[in-house]
Amino acid sequence: MTQDFSNQFQAIKQSLQTKNLTAAMEKISALKAVELPVALRIELLYLSAVTQRLANQFNQALQELDELLHLRPEHGRAYQEQAYNFLALNQQDKAASAFFRATHYNPALITSWKQLLKIYQQHQDTTAEQLALQHIAHLEQLPPPILGAYDLMYEKQLATAEKVCRQFLQQHKHHPEGMLLLAELGIQLKVYHDAEFLLESCVALYPDNLRAVIAYLGLLAKLGKHQRVVEISDEQLSAYPDNLQILMAKANALLGINRTEDAITIFTELLSADEDRPGVWLALGHAYKTTGNKQQAVEAYLKAAHYHQQFGDAYWSLANMKSYTFDGEALQDMADIEAQSSIGVEDRIHLCFALGKGFEDAGQFEKSFTYYEKGNRLKLISTGYDIARTEEAIAAQVEACRGDSFANMHGGFPSPEPIFIVGMPRAGSTLLEQILASHSDIDGTMELHNILSLASSVGAQLSESGKPYPYSLAELSAEQCYELGKQYIEQTRYYRGSAPFFIDKMPNNFMHVGFIKRILPNAKIIDARRDPMDCCFSNFKQLFGEGQEFSYGLEEVARYYQAYEKLMGHWDAILPGAVLRVQHEDVLDDLGGQVKRMLDYLGVPFEQACLDFHQTDRLIKTPSAEQVRQPINRKGQGRWQPFEAHLGPLLKRFRA
Repeated sequence: MTQDFSNQFQAIKQSLQTKNLTAAMEKISALKAVELPVALRIELLYLSAVTQRLANQFNQALQELDELLHLRPEHGRAYQEQAYNFLALNQQDKAASAFFRATHYNPALITSWKQLLKIYQQHQDTTAEQLALQHIAHLEQLPPPILGAYDLMYEKQLATAEKVCRQFLQQHKHHPEGMLLLAELGIQLKVYHDAEFLLESCVALYPDNLRAVIAYLGLLAKLGKHQRVVEISDEQLSAYPDNLQILMAKANALLGINRTEDAITIFTELLSADEDRPGVWLALGHAYKTTGNKQQAVEAYLKAAHYHQQFGDAYWSLANMKSYTFDGEALQDMADIEAQSSIGVEDRIHLCFALGKGFEDAGQFEKSFTYYEKGNRLKLISTGYDIARTEEAIAAQVEACRGDSFANMHGGFPSPEPIFIVGMPRAGSTLLEQILASHSDIDGTMELHNILSLASSVGAQLSESGKPYPYSLAELSAEQCYELGKQYIEQTRYYRGSAPFFIDKMPNNFMHVGFIKRILPNAKIIDARRDPMDCCFSNFKQLFGEGQEFSYGLEEVARYYQAYEKLMGHWDAILPGAVLRVQHEDVLDDLGGQVKRMLDYLGVPFEQACLDFHQTDRLIKTPSAEQVRQPINRKGQGRWQPFEAHLGPLLKRFRA
């Protein structure tokens, strides 16, 4: 916030504190005439709503809150404010719904929890009453600064929340709640290395703190450290054998290390004990999809939707089967559910993407795009993604990694085992992996997080001058590079078989080609490239499980593609011959020629199985799982054309 705006907002708050509502309204009106950034617009609408409510202008306050929630549908305090207005208008049911949403999006709002408690007691809902009492008790035992910081975090004020939390920890060094909150902030800010250290320390200091254990398991899973999740889960299950969260963490980790049957056993045992577990049905569906059991996956997803009709992820998982199509009745039912005011933002997002896919399959392209656009808009708002930051990160790679600094560098772990497939998501990388993993000398794995994790650890602590990554790369010693490369090989051993080579197909590793060549100088790197219109629109239609936030806007995905092209051009210039570019369209035109070209680059002999890749039986965990089990086809080409009228940001950059 600039100083001028900061002063004006502070003046509004002071007027409210002194009950000078007329002065507050005048200041708010003056600011409304100014074009403000979205974040400031949201704060202004919130202050305006509070002012209107205090002036007993409840309907006007609700109008302000409607506009605010359109800009940020997950604003917990806006729902709390909405509830106060509904109470004043004696609309009890609407107030109850708003208080519930307030606690859903901001669980630190103790006042909303207490209002819900009264409602649950009035309705004699003892189960909900007990849950509310437990949550209130938890919030009331938190130190006030930590409770305040949680409130800030849930309202997306991450920097301020972090500042408050760090100040608290300076006075209370190892307070578990402070450590947990700072770790959660680190995860949201994607400072995973720091978050992992905090949670590991918290669990070591407080081994009986189940919240810390579960948070640690969640982060390890996010980082792809599935074997460690299994080990910790087994330790914890000796004390908590029936804990659903730990059992699910273990099962999902077993999927991550390709012990799929063991995971399915856990899921089915949980469902035998209680069928009304939509999340378990969903996970079971994912497991079946990974193994290629399409019918069993569909049945599991339908069960998830049966037990939770607003479970957006169940419908999206069906849509994401690619070969599954919704009939007209199912599409209408889904549209009716999406239109319900009580549905949560995440469920609405999933349903919008599912409806986009469903109506696209039905040839109703205008309806399809309406839902794709709505789902993407909501997702982009919820992530707070800013493409400019990615462009800055790519510019930093170009600036930090220069040809002269790479020319005389030595060290790194000499293993020739890794084959990295990098590039944009939805660019054919899963197809390339399936082709290469059909070779007897090459193991397929998955999108491994290890390079991203190691890169995030290469900060000022490893740099003599204290420079951050990627500027610290030039200062890494040969020994440091050797150890980092060795760590990567050791960490990834869990995901591979016994073949001499293995594939890491995390597409985002294109950002770290310089780092890869510093720590693994003999690694092979393949850039999977696809026509920008096909690639960008395919990303726009895909709701990813995590990450890839750039894909949720046409402008954002177009700029990201251009930034990716620029950086790959830079790697070509400073590391000539290090990266093999494989164009998806060339694979479709000449499969045999491109297979030979890749195998020659990798230094392995030709095998017929690479051409018969669709017959290879292996676990696949990406959205393209079904497609790569089919022979080469052109179904994905030109899918953007029926939507051309809506794709201005893409056409401007790639078809001008």
